[in-house]
This record gives sequence, structure tokens and C-alpha cells, in this order.
Amino acid sequence: MSDIQVTIDRLVLSGFDPADRAAFVRGLKSELARVLAQPDVRARCASQRTPVLRLGSMPLAQGPAGARKLGVGVARAIGKGIVR
Repeated sequence: MSDIQVTIDRLVLSGFDPADRAAFVRGLKSELARVLAQPDVRARCASQRTPVLRLGSMPLAQGPAGARKLGVGVARAIGKGIVR
């Protein structure tokens, strides 16, 4: 099994409070690691490159908890987009 490398060139979180930004990134990183470890996602990553994914709109609740939840949701949407 090979490693998966994810490169995010730039992440722009305009209008986020600094604490919310940190919470978003923590949620994104932890959930993305979990999602990319799933066998079906790993198989697709090994067989193709996905330069762009359109994830659609997602709700954002206020505060760090809402930002973390958004980060988790984005990671899950990335996993679903890869498997399609």
C-alpha cells in the first residue's frame, strides 16, 4: 500500500476568526486522514489524479465548534468526490 500525498496550495478563509480558522483546519486534517485511509478512497487515489473537486455549499455554524464541523464536512465531501 502506498502513501497518499495531499497538497493544498492555498487555503483562504476570509471572514473567519483566527480561533475558528484553527478549528476548521484541525477538523479538516483529522477527518481527511480518516477518509483517505478508507480502502475504496485509497484505491481511487492510486488510480487517478483529481485536480479539482466542486463540493457545493455547506452550512457554517458560529464559533470554533461550527468551524470544526465545517472542516469535517469538507473532508467528507472530498472523500465522496474522489470515490465518484
